[in-house]
Amino acid sequence: MGEDGIVPQQSWVDYAGLAFGVTTVHDPSNETGTIFTHSELQRTGQVVGPRIYSTGTILYGAKGNFAAPVESLDDALTHVRRLKEGGAISVKSYNQPRREQRQQILEAARQSGMMVVPEGGSLFQHNMTMVVDGHTGVEHSIPVEDAYDDVKQLWSQTRVGYTPTLVVSYGGLDGEHYWYARTDVWRHPILSRYVPRAVLEPRAIRRETAPEEDFNVHRVAYTATALQRVGVPVNIGAHGQREGLGAHWEMWSLVQGGMTPLEAIRSATLNGARYLGLDQDVGSLEVGKLADLSIIDGDVLKDIRTSDRVTHVMIGGRVYETATMNEVGATPKARKPFFFEGLNGASAPVETVSHSHGDGR
Repeated sequence: MGEDGIVPQQSWVDYAGLAFGVTTVHDPSNETGTIFTHSELQRTGQVVGPRIYSTGTILYGAKGNFAAPVESLDDALTHVRRLKEGGAISVKSYNQPRREQRQQILEAARQSGMMVVPEGGSLFQHNMTMVVDGHTGVEHSIPVEDAYDDVKQLWSQTRVGYTPTLVVSYGGLDGEHYWYARTDVWRHPILSRYVPRAVLEPRAIRRETAPEEDFNVHRVAYTATALQRVGVPVNIGAHGQREGLGAHWEMWSLVQGGMTPLEAIRSATLNGARYLGLDQDVGSLEVGKLADLSIIDGDVLKDIRTSDRVTHVMIGGRVYETATMNEVGATPKARKPFFFEGLNGASAPVETVSHSHGDGR
């Protein structure tokens, strides 16, 4: 969202995410000053991109230059209130080593009207205490191959959500490696337009592969499906991997794990909105909610793999065509070229929209 406190006036990361239909993001680990500045710029229309919610800087339990020591409820209240004043709707309880410390953060958040999303950390017993203690959800996958009835019966009696984050998928080869291996990511017509070649191609062209059965992401997705079927709401969480496209990888992986396309779409929309307490405004197409939608050239209910064929995206009633990310409709406005367009074979600068500027562009 920025670098050294500098927020770009036009971010290719924002445009790539929005072009893939990502209209609202919750970033559970960022730099407090930068992320909330960027969020306010988006909210006031000064930058184009998804609307942004965040925890700000994590409440880190290990030693470091941004550690957040918690030895009492007062400590926890100080951290939580500080982040709330900065613009956070939630805090990230990140590897606080003792359960009492995590519980103090939870109590501080309850008193402050905040949510708490913890780092899963690849520790199963740790994850189960997160469920029992009533966190907003568990973020990252539980690091076991299957969830048996004890886990299903326990978790389904709570309101704790689950964001398995399939692009990371603990326990073996993950979703990010899978989709790089199985698809030509660098050739994606949307991604290759809005992500600089120098960023995209080194990661996407020469990639590792393995037999299908070696990819543990399938088993993680299967377990997520089983938990959702007993009442544990599952959300997508693309971990910032591969701007915008990562959200579609999450849906595709959930379908590979047994979800129907509609269940996967709900995990990417209404489930996430409810998880964050935003479902009065976003998450579904209903009267009174914000006008967010994507137009897709395909039938996603028949083939979830068509979900990334986005032709237009609307956020808050403003419509953008994904081929150019020019705003169209009632208030047409051309996007300015990025610094990398037209260089080294990158996509040429976009065509302009007539009557959008007084300077003849």
